[in-house]
Amino acid sequence: MQYQNTRRISSFILLGLLLLGAALVSGCSKEEAKETPKSPELVPVLTGTLTIAGSTSVQPFSEVLAEKFMAENQRVKVNVQGGGSSQGIEAAISGAANIGASSRDLKTEEKSKVVDTKIALDGIAIVVNPANTMKSLKTEEVRNIYMGNIKNWKELGGPDAPITVVSREDGSGTREAFTTLIMDKKDIIKTAIIQNSTGAVRTTVAGDKNAIGYISLANLNNEIKAVEIDGVAATVDNVKTGIYKVQRPFLYVTKEAPTGLAKVFMDFVLSPEGQKIMVEEGAISIK
Repeated sequence: MQYQNTRRISSFILLGLLLLGAALVSGCSKEEAKETPKSPELVPVLTGTLTIAGSTSVQPFSEVLAEKFMAENQRVKVNVQGGGSSQGIEAAISGAANIGASSRDLKTEEKSKVVDTKIALDGIAIVVNPANTMKSLKTEEVRNIYMGNIKNWKELGGPDAPITVVSREDGSGTREAFTTLIMDKKDIIKTAIIQNSTGAVRTTVAGDKNAIGYISLANLNNEIKAVEIDGVAATVDNVKTGIYKVQRPFLYVTKEAPTGLAKVFMDFVLSPEGQKIMVEEGAISIK
């Protein structure tokens, strides 16, 4: 009798342990089910090729942005080309480029053909050689230099030396902005040295102590010197506040509202990360 009681008790204990184990396994399975998504969504991988063409002032920014974008999206290729703002706008219209880059406002006849997106601001610095003693010029003095009415630095209180006038080519966004903001649409003297890029203007002025030129504020370095215009220095803060009047937008343009890879890239440029890159490279954030 005692043996049977012992067997009965052992059976109850074993049954209890089995039920407890089953409960624990069931509980663990439920917890795992909670932690593991039933049908995780796959993140689409960006692929394709994007071409950006246009302003040589915007080009260095586009190149840095493209490198970062491609590093984060390794199946995407972004080609960046120069050529000038007008060429970039035409490339966007014709489909030769997915995105055109412009460093000037759109002309009236262009506004109906493309969609523009402002990606940054830029000042245009009027630059001279560091050896030049001039520190400040008035807008009308710069205009008269570029019209050929002022030919010698001594007329402005500088050294007795002929002024070497350096300008950008027709179609350049920097030239378009300079002509609008400084020249009041007046013609630039035909004897001006014409250069086809911001870098070429900078190099020419750096190599001629009597030269004057104009370049993107973002491209200033210690090889040249920016003069004040109407008593205001060409600085980021002065552009942002509007005190420095010689400024222009950096634009991306597309034939239609941007879609697909072009939109993803432009969203990246306008993101905090993209705008931070623009600022680090010398442009002025629109955020």
